[in-house]
Amino acid sequence: MKLEYQNYQHISFDLWLTLIKSNPEFKAHRNQLFKDFFEIDLPIEKVSEQIRYYDVVCNTINERTGLNIDTYEIYCFILGSLGVDLHSITTEKLSTFYNEAEHLFLRYKPVLLYPNIKNYLEMLQAEGLTLNILSNTAFIKGYTLKKLITYYELNHCFSFQIYSDECGFSKPNKAIFNLIHQEVPHIEKSLILHVGDNEIADYKGAIDYGFNAHLIKY
Repeated sequence: MKLEYQNYQHISFDLWLTLIKSNPEFKAHRNQLFKDFFEIDLPIEKVSEQIRYYDVVCNTINERTGLNIDTYEIYCFILGSLGVDLHSITTEKLSTFYNEAEHLFLRYKPVLLYPNIKNYLEMLQAEGLTLNILSNTAFIKGYTLKKLITYYELNHCFSFQIYSDECGFSKPNKAIFNLIHQEVPHIEKSLILHVGDNEIADYKGAIDYGFNAHLIKY
Protein backbone atom coordinates (compact mmCIF):
# COMPACT_ATOMS: atom_id res chain seq x y z
CA MET A 1 0.00 0.00 0.00
CA LYS A 2 1.34 3.40 -1.01
CA LEU A 3 -0.40 6.54 0.19
CA GLU A 4 0.34 10.19 -0.34
CA TYR A 5 -0.06 10.96 3.35
CA GLN A 6 2.16 14.00 3.76
CA ASN A 7 -0.71 16.51 3.57
CA TYR A 8 -2.89 14.77 6.17
CA GLN A 9 -3.06 14.52 9.94
CA HIS A 10 -5.42 11.55 10.29
CA ILE A 11 -6.09 8.47 8.14
CA SER A 12 -9.21 6.30 8.32
CA PHE A 13 -8.98 2.76 6.95
CA ASP A 14 -11.69 0.47 5.68
CA LEU A 15 -11.05 -3.14 6.76
CA TRP A 16 -12.22 -5.78 4.25
CA LEU A 17 -10.17 -5.76 1.03
CA THR A 18 -8.25 -2.78 2.37
CA LEU A 19 -6.33 -4.37 5.23
CA ILE A 20 -7.61 -7.97 5.26
CA LYS A 21 -9.20 -10.54 2.96
CA SER A 22 -11.26 -13.65 3.74
CA ASN A 23 -9.71 -17.03 4.35
CA PRO A 24 -11.14 -19.14 1.48
CA GLU A 25 -11.77 -22.07 3.83
CA PHE A 26 -13.98 -20.16 6.26
CA LYS A 27 -17.14 -19.74 4.21
CA ALA A 28 -17.38 -23.43 3.25
CA HIS A 29 -17.10 -24.46 6.90
CA ARG A 30 -19.51 -21.70 8.01
CA ASN A 31 -22.11 -22.73 5.43
CA GLN A 32 -21.93 -26.38 6.49
CA LEU A 33 -22.29 -25.33 10.13
CA PHE A 34 -25.35 -23.25 9.20
CA LYS A 35 -26.96 -26.23 7.50
CA ASP A 36 -26.19 -28.65 10.35
CA PHE A 37 -26.94 -26.30 13.25
CA PHE A 38 -30.39 -25.31 11.97
CA GLU A 39 -31.10 -28.85 10.66
CA ILE A 40 -31.80 -27.69 7.11
CA ASP A 41 -32.78 -30.64 4.92
CA LEU A 42 -31.53 -29.19 1.66
CA PRO A 43 -28.31 -29.64 -0.34
CA ILE A 44 -25.36 -27.61 0.88
CA GLU A 45 -25.23 -25.94 -2.54
CA LYS A 46 -28.69 -24.46 -1.96
CA VAL A 47 -27.77 -23.28 1.54
CA SER A 48 -24.56 -21.69 0.26
CA GLU A 49 -26.46 -20.02 -2.58
CA GLN A 50 -28.91 -18.35 -0.21
CA ILE A 51 -26.21 -17.28 2.22
CA ARG A 52 -24.31 -15.64 -0.62
CA TYR A 53 -27.49 -14.04 -2.00
CA TYR A 54 -28.46 -12.39 1.28
CA ASP A 55 -24.89 -11.37 1.98
CA VAL A 56 -24.90 -9.34 -1.24
CA VAL A 57 -28.46 -8.06 -0.85
CA CYS A 58 -28.05 -6.89 2.74
CA ASN A 59 -24.73 -5.22 1.99
CA THR A 60 -26.37 -3.40 -0.90
CA ILE A 61 -29.33 -2.34 1.27
CA ASN A 62 -26.95 -1.02 3.92
CA GLU A 63 -25.10 1.02 1.33
CA ARG A 64 -28.32 2.42 -0.15
CA THR A 65 -30.03 3.27 3.16
CA GLY A 66 -26.94 4.10 5.20
CA LEU A 67 -28.34 1.99 8.04
CA ASN A 68 -27.31 -1.44 9.34
CA ILE A 69 -29.14 -4.76 9.06
CA ASP A 70 -28.28 -6.83 12.12
CA THR A 71 -26.44 -10.15 11.75
CA TYR A 72 -29.32 -12.05 13.35
CA GLU A 73 -31.77 -10.43 10.93
CA ILE A 74 -29.65 -11.67 8.04
CA TYR A 75 -29.73 -15.18 9.55
CA CYS A 76 -33.53 -14.98 9.68
CA PHE A 77 -33.80 -13.87 6.06
CA ILE A 78 -31.71 -16.87 5.02
CA LEU A 79 -33.59 -19.32 7.24
CA GLY A 80 -36.94 -18.08 5.96
CA SER A 81 -35.82 -18.46 2.35
CA LEU A 82 -34.81 -22.05 3.11
CA GLY A 83 -38.22 -22.94 4.55
CA VAL A 84 -37.32 -22.89 8.24
CA ASP A 85 -40.18 -21.92 10.59
CA LEU A 86 -38.94 -18.68 12.14
CA HIS A 87 -41.26 -19.18 15.12
CA SER A 88 -38.92 -21.97 16.19
CA ILE A 89 -35.88 -19.70 16.12
CA THR A 90 -35.04 -17.89 19.36
CA THR A 91 -32.54 -15.13 19.99
CA GLU A 92 -30.64 -17.55 22.19
CA LYS A 93 -30.34 -20.02 19.31
CA LEU A 94 -29.12 -17.31 16.96
CA SER A 95 -26.59 -16.21 19.57
CA THR A 96 -25.36 -19.77 20.07
CA PHE A 97 -24.89 -20.17 16.32
CA TYR A 98 -22.99 -16.88 16.12
CA ASN A 99 -20.63 -18.02 18.86
CA GLU A 100 -19.90 -21.24 16.96
CA ALA A 101 -19.45 -19.32 13.71
CA GLU A 102 -17.09 -16.93 15.47
CA HIS A 103 -15.02 -19.91 16.64
CA LEU A 104 -14.70 -20.99 12.99
CA PHE A 105 -13.89 -17.43 11.91
CA LEU A 106 -11.04 -17.20 14.39
CA ARG A 107 -9.83 -20.66 13.40
CA TYR A 108 -9.88 -19.85 9.67
CA LYS A 109 -8.81 -16.25 10.10
CA PRO A 110 -8.81 -13.63 7.36
CA VAL A 111 -5.31 -12.88 6.19
CA LEU A 112 -3.55 -9.55 5.96
CA LEU A 113 -3.49 -8.10 2.46
CA TYR A 114 -0.02 -6.73 3.12
CA PRO A 115 2.34 -8.80 5.30
CA ASN A 116 4.23 -5.65 6.32
CA ILE A 117 1.11 -3.63 7.19
CA LYS A 118 2.04 -3.40 10.89
CA ASN A 119 5.35 -1.73 10.05
CA TYR A 120 3.61 0.60 7.62
CA LEU A 121 0.98 1.67 10.14
CA GLU A 122 3.64 2.22 12.78
CA MET A 123 5.58 4.33 10.30
CA LEU A 124 2.52 6.52 9.75
CA GLN A 125 2.20 6.93 13.51
CA ALA A 126 5.86 7.84 13.76
CA GLU A 127 5.20 10.55 11.16
CA GLY A 128 2.67 12.04 13.56
CA LEU A 129 -0.57 10.76 12.03
CA THR A 130 -3.41 9.20 13.99
CA LEU A 131 -5.35 6.28 12.50
CA ASN A 132 -8.71 4.54 12.77
CA ILE A 133 -10.72 1.68 11.27
CA LEU A 134 -14.16 2.34 9.75
CA SER A 135 -15.91 -0.82 8.56
CA ASN A 136 -19.36 -1.93 7.50
CA THR A 137 -20.33 -5.30 8.96
CA ALA A 138 -22.70 -8.10 7.99
CA PHE A 139 -22.10 -11.68 9.15
CA ILE A 140 -19.14 -10.76 11.35
CA LYS A 141 -19.79 -8.36 14.21
CA GLY A 142 -17.49 -5.57 15.26
CA TYR A 143 -16.44 -7.17 18.53
CA THR A 144 -15.22 -10.23 16.61
CA LEU A 145 -13.26 -8.07 14.17
CA LYS A 146 -11.62 -6.34 17.13
CA LYS A 147 -10.40 -9.76 18.29
CA LEU A 148 -8.87 -10.25 14.84
CA ILE A 149 -7.13 -6.88 14.98
CA THR A 150 -5.73 -7.79 18.38
CA TYR A 151 -4.54 -11.19 17.08
CA TYR A 152 -2.52 -9.46 14.37
CA GLU A 153 -1.15 -7.03 16.98
CA LEU A 154 -2.55 -4.02 15.15
CA ASN A 155 -4.88 -2.64 17.82
CA HIS A 156 -2.23 -0.25 19.18
CA CYS A 157 -1.99 1.31 15.71
CA PHE A 158 -5.56 2.64 15.79
CA SER A 159 -6.85 5.38 18.06
CA PHE A 160 -10.37 4.01 17.64
CA GLN A 161 -12.40 1.51 15.61
CA ILE A 162 -15.93 2.11 14.27
CA TYR A 163 -18.18 -0.73 13.06
CA SER A 164 -21.62 -0.31 11.52
CA ASP A 165 -23.30 -2.88 13.79
CA GLU A 166 -22.15 -0.96 16.86
CA CYS A 167 -23.31 2.48 15.74
CA GLY A 168 -26.31 1.63 13.54
CA PHE A 169 -25.01 3.43 10.46
CA SER A 170 -23.25 2.11 7.36
CA LYS A 171 -20.97 3.81 4.87
CA PRO A 172 -21.65 5.95 2.83
CA ASN A 173 -23.97 7.55 5.42
CA LYS A 174 -22.53 10.91 6.47
CA ALA A 175 -23.45 10.05 10.05
CA ILE A 176 -20.82 7.30 10.27
CA PHE A 177 -18.10 9.56 8.85
CA ASN A 178 -19.18 12.19 11.35
CA LEU A 179 -18.31 9.73 14.13
CA ILE A 180 -14.71 9.91 12.94
CA HIS A 181 -14.70 13.69 13.08
CA GLN A 182 -16.21 13.62 16.56
CA GLU A 183 -13.19 11.60 17.70
CA VAL A 184 -10.74 14.10 16.17
CA PRO A 185 -12.66 17.40 16.22
CA HIS A 186 -9.44 19.43 16.28
CA ILE A 187 -8.50 18.18 12.79
CA GLU A 188 -10.08 19.88 9.78
CA LYS A 189 -12.02 17.58 7.46
CA SER A 190 -9.70 18.39 4.56
CA LEU A 191 -6.78 16.98 6.60
CA ILE A 192 -8.46 13.59 7.05
CA LEU A 193 -7.98 10.85 4.45
CA HIS A 194 -10.25 7.78 4.22
CA VAL A 195 -8.84 4.73 2.45
CA GLY A 196 -11.03 1.92 1.08
CA ASP A 197 -11.88 -0.30 -1.87
CA ASN A 198 -15.56 0.52 -2.38
CA GLU A 199 -16.21 3.41 -4.72
CA ILE A 200 -19.65 4.17 -3.28
CA ALA A 201 -19.22 3.40 0.41
CA ASP A 202 -15.62 4.49 0.89
CA TYR A 203 -14.64 6.95 -1.80
CA LYS A 204 -17.89 8.80 -2.52
CA GLY A 205 -19.01 8.56 1.11
CA ALA A 206 -15.86 10.20 2.38
CA ILE A 207 -15.78 12.89 -0.32
CA ASP A 208 -19.46 13.78 0.22
CA TYR A 209 -18.80 14.25 3.94
CA GLY A 210 -15.85 16.54 3.27
CA PHE A 211 -12.91 14.20 3.84
CA ASN A 212 -10.37 13.33 1.20
CA ALA A 213 -10.34 9.75 -0.06
CA HIS A 214 -8.07 7.16 -1.63
CA LEU A 215 -9.70 4.35 -3.61
CA ILE A 216 -7.87 1.03 -3.66
CA LYS A 217 -8.29 -0.68 -7.03
CA TYR A 218 -7.58 -4.31 -7.88
